[in-house]
Amino acid sequence: MRRACVIGWPVEHSRSPLIHRYWLKQYGIDGAYEKEAVRPEDLARFLGSLDALGYAGANVTLPHKEAALRLAAVADEAARTIGAANTLWVDDGGRLNASNTDAYGFTTNLDAEARDWNDGGRPVVVLGAGGAARAILHGLLAEGARHILLANRTSGRAEALVGAFGPAVTVVDWRDRNRALAGCGLLVNATSLGMTGKDPLDLDLASLPPNAVVADIVYSPLETALLGAARAKGNRTVDGLGMLLHQAVPGFERWFGVRPAVTPALRAHVAQSLGEG
Repeated sequence: MRRACVIGWPVEHSRSPLIHRYWLKQYGIDGAYEKEAVRPEDLARFLGSLDALGYAGANVTLPHKEAALRLAAVADEAARTIGAANTLWVDDGGRLNASNTDAYGFTTNLDAEARDWNDGGRPVVVLGAGGAARAILHGLLAEGARHILLANRTSGRAEALVGAFGPAVTVVDWRDRNRALAGCGLLVNATSLGMTGKDPLDLDLASLPPNAVVADIVYSPLETALLGAARAKGNRTVDGLGMLLHQAVPGFERWFGVRPAVTPALRAHVAQSLGEG
């Protein structure tokens, strides 16, 4: 029986088991997907014995993503560029491999919901400069975005991303975030603002063009205040649940040998767990 797990500290909040167990059942695979609460000081030992513990690989959640990348023997371009790993597997030589599928998950979901998001090559506005923003910048640039305006409450973190991603990314002062929306084709909230239990996102959409797409990586709640305001203006919106579902696809295929489909039934299954179904 093939086994995989999700590693975090804590790990109970992870939705990954819902997704992977659904696929295991749907495809009739003799496999299991577990949760493993691993303390930071135990991570190196745990990953070093992943194969011995019977795991083909693992997802990685907070606070282990950066450490998992450092501990991997092999890392792909996405993991190296983003600076963190969320998907691990042990290869035939016993080496720990690392990838980051967040950029893939974001852009695949964006293309599915708003394929023309980059038509005309208008600027993209991204809010946030954490790990999620780094993944999204990587994905957007790989998909052909030519100019990204990056706004973050702490300007130093945003400037660091310009150093990592180059002249296609320009920092906008957080105080100017509302004005930056004028003329953009895509707005992405890559912060936790607006998430259940977090501070709200203070953003005025008055300058946002009516044909711009608005994406939010937050999926609890599914309909954030940002998406609700955008929808009320007539803008197309992309919620965060699709990113969560699509980023799980490459890992499942790697561990269990089947490339799974993200379907409306899977979305409804996970949305129900969020109290949204």
